[in-house]
Amino acid sequence: MSVTAAQGFEAAGVVAGLKSTGKPDVALVVNRGPQKTGAAVFTSNRAKANPIMWSQQVVKDGVIEAVVLNSGGANCFTGSFGFQTAHLTAETVGEALGVSAGDVVVCSTGLIGTGDEVFRGKVLDGAAAAVAELSDDGGDRAAHAIMTTDTIPKQAVRTRDGWTIGGMAKGAGMLAPGLATMLVVITTDAVLTAEQSDAALRGATTLSFDRLDSDGAMSTNDQVTLLASGATGIEPDLDAFQEELTALCLDLAEQLMGDAEGASHNIRIEVRHAADEDDALTVARSVARNNLFKTAIFGNDPNWGRVLAAIGTTDAEFDPYNVDVTMNGVRVCTQGGPDRPREEVDLTPRDTHVVIDLLVGEATATILTNDLTHAYVHENSAYSS
Repeated sequence: MSVTAAQGFEAAGVVAGLKSTGKPDVALVVNRGPQKTGAAVFTSNRAKANPIMWSQQVVKDGVIEAVVLNSGGANCFTGSFGFQTAHLTAETVGEALGVSAGDVVVCSTGLIGTGDEVFRGKVLDGAAAAVAELSDDGGDRAAHAIMTTDTIPKQAVRTRDGWTIGGMAKGAGMLAPGLATMLVVITTDAVLTAEQSDAALRGATTLSFDRLDSDGAMSTNDQVTLLASGATGIEPDLDAFQEELTALCLDLAEQLMGDAEGASHNIRIEVRHAADEDDALTVARSVARNNLFKTAIFGNDPNWGRVLAAIGTTDAEFDPYNVDVTMNGVRVCTQGGPDRPREEVDLTPRDTHVVIDLLVGEATATILTNDLTHAYVHENSAYSS
């Protein structure tokens, strides 16, 4: 049930006609309380969509009554008209629920630069229809309604010590740090303050969504929202809550990686023995964003030379002639030179694990990415047609 697995939440997904497929394209998640606290993190892209600019104001007081989301249009670079559309969407939901529009988070995903009176009308009609369709088992339909190029909905649930966390996500491309091209709604029936929600969410996203780097392209609409209803009356151990929230976000991030546009390999790039975590992340990202490496993996070619060439462009502390590289359990490079024969590496499975040992310190970090395929190029060359 994803976002409605936790007590105190209702959700809906309806057809508003934003998608040409006739599938659900407006979703709504409502916190029925008794607690209405929440937090959100947003894209770090300076080019932000109108719903992001609206929602950044909404979350400042730590109160979130509802999240309304549409697919089929990003409402980005649509000027003051677009911001008014986001505002009107929140007002439509707020009036129907009897709550303030200033407590309604708005999310959009789809093609940038589209948004007219027809688009606005469909979004507003869809928002009103979603309120009428709210139910405590509507999470799955909501998860379907936020999909764009996704082939499957992404949902996850964690339960511990009498409280539950549920979540839904969308995203299949433009997955890069600063979140990704994702919309994520997470709910919990634990009792949390706004400050605790914010700290837990930032801690979880740092170790999950911010380490997902599919194609190095950062979206304008990324948003992850956490809602707490307090319906169980249980104040969780904060360490335990952080652990479960991080695990749920990792689960969703891995589902996003697994559904990346056109991908044929899920790649984990693990850096070991770095001087510090920042160095480990820098090195891992340099490989995750290297198109030569990604195309080699697509061709099942364990070309470790491309790994060394990629990490050599960073300012991380290491000796490029004292680095080990292992691919799917076979150490193909040691001390900057050949080790085991490339023929021993089997890259035919979808899951690919690359370990880069910098042999400098004790820090480690892992970045999730995928290969670069013909299908990715085709899908993104025809995205707006």
